[in-house]
Amino acid sequence: METLDRILHSHIATSDDTNGKLLGAAFIIVNKDRIIYQGSVGRTSPAPSSPSFTTDTLVWAASMSKIVTIAGVMALVERGVVGLDDDMRTVVPELGALQILKGFTDDGKPTLEDNDRAITLRHLLTHGLGMGTDNADPDLMRWSTAIGRNASCLDYTLEGWTVPLKFPPGEGWYYGGATEFAGVAVERIMSKKLDEVMDEELFSKLGMENTTFYRDKDGIKGRVAGCLMRGIDGKFSDVPIPVPTEPELLSLGSGLYMTAGDHAKLLQSLLKSTAGEGLLKKETVNEMFRPQLKDSQRAILQAITDMFHDTMVPEFPNGMPLDHGISGIINLEDTPGKRKKGSMMWHGMANSRWWVDRESGIAATLVVNVLPVGDAAVIRLYDELERAVYGELLPAE
Repeated sequence: METLDRILHSHIATSDDTNGKLLGAAFIIVNKDRIIYQGSVGRTSPAPSSPSFTTDTLVWAASMSKIVTIAGVMALVERGVVGLDDDMRTVVPELGALQILKGFTDDGKPTLEDNDRAITLRHLLTHGLGMGTDNADPDLMRWSTAIGRNASCLDYTLEGWTVPLKFPPGEGWYYGGATEFAGVAVERIMSKKLDEVMDEELFSKLGMENTTFYRDKDGIKGRVAGCLMRGIDGKFSDVPIPVPTEPELLSLGSGLYMTAGDHAKLLQSLLKSTAGEGLLKKETVNEMFRPQLKDSQRAILQAITDMFHDTMVPEFPNGMPLDHGISGIINLEDTPGKRKKGSMMWHGMANSRWWVDRESGIAATLVVNVLPVGDAAVIRLYDELERAVYGELLPAE
């Protein structure tokens, strides 16, 4: 425990020089029965009087939301409300109107063709749909410009989430807004807002009292830490959270505000389910952690993560064989000095990260509030923490 405390403190700036350092962080490790470790250090913003960063600090979870909200979707799957291989075009007709972007003509006009394949819930939850992120894909940015589109995925609107597909459903792997359409499908199936569904399926049952889709709701307003933008000089400045305060649509993929403590409760519930004791059935969680991609999809995932290794999968050695489950990336081999094969992980735009290692029986969440994604100081901290967990903490357990 002292080693983890020391690592956390060693990565926090103690002066105005934040180059290679962080201002604050919280880290929690759990097994199915208890919190093994929880620690936090630093503050939430550059102002000396800013609040301390604790395990109860509320932050924008960004894509850390996915493991939480998809667990809620899987509760509906478990009860037979919806099937993983149901065609979501019957629920969300807008999905049926999506076309496939084939390229551009010499004069810059997009070339599109209709999609006649089913779009399943499984496609939406594993990024097998072919839908990218408009502000991170040059082709989609070019398409937006060509048609005079001003909407963006960060608008939290159906128009902002709607972009053409890069390939036919099920033929590749591409990270993007497919999960947002899963949230739209859930709302339409349940005839309820996404926050109501998640509260009924997860939040209230797990005691996640500091998890919400609305950062200005009673009891939450004023408590959410803003984001910190690191400049090229290494210094931080306060910047607004880059999504609407009152969203038109609730984002299943990136819409939660939560604490490290609440995030750890969800991860712990997955470990409990693995032992047959959790909120979800063991078989449901086994399906979440089962590699979902066929060989051709896996090859695309591998190529993308190799290309963007330091942003997407810095915790793994180069060339680590990977697959994707329902809500996160799975390493197919043991990571030397770290997590075992079959573990699942993901991260958020604001650099928070998590992993669940069911073989070792532990899960961990690191929460920060730093932009842009891929911050080198966070990656170094995460690596040291994980190596200490497996090198010192687990052998003593």
